[in-house]
Amino acid sequence: MAEQGLRELKKQATRKHISKVAVGLFLARGFDNVTVAEVAAAAGVSKMTVFTHFPRKEDMFLNRFTEFVAGVERVLAGRAEGESIVTALRGHQHHLLATGNALSGVFQGLVPLWRVLQASPALAGRMHEQTAQMREALTEALKAESVDPTTARLFATQITATMASIFEAAVDRILEGVPIEEVRLRQARVIDEAFDLLENGMGDYGARSRASMPAR
Repeated sequence: MAEQGLRELKKQATRKHISKVAVGLFLARGFDNVTVAEVAAAAGVSKMTVFTHFPRKEDMFLNRFTEFVAGVERVLAGRAEGESIVTALRGHQHHLLATGNALSGVFQGLVPLWRVLQASPALAGRMHEQTAQMREALTEALKAESVDPTTARLFATQITATMASIFEAAVDRILEGVPIEEVRLRQARVIDEAFDLLENGMGDYGARSRASMPAR
């Protein structure tokens, strides 16, 4: 058992090292201008080792996705009796923000990383695929709790969109040049506003009064 634990730690360390080296190369030269062979050489590992940890080149850059999905699944599985899914995930988002986790979208160094992502159609496409994978993972987690498949997919879609919107709100403000600490302070309210909407639904939000309707 101890040997398995050490093996897993070594595997995680290798994965982290490869990703760190790869991201450095991508930042310096652009994602599409760096080959997997070059990443392997710079990391001091074989090309096969790189592919063992990252079946796709894009995943070396978007390496936090697996961590994000695992974190969400842990939150759902470990929530207290009587605690709703929305409440648990709201707390998780606040925890990511409070601990300065990059998955919150609020961290130093985001701008150059985002520029690399936006400059590569392959990365943008992979990020879109990961969003779909997040929705599927949530759907399966909800189905495992005896939520019927149709409702599970509906809930998963809403939750995924909410979490993506929270992340994007932080990114947008940082790209606008708003100081990190100011974004962090505002982001706590963004999280609550988003999960309030998820929890309570839109209701009559946006209903027009007769006086505000355009004349025909």
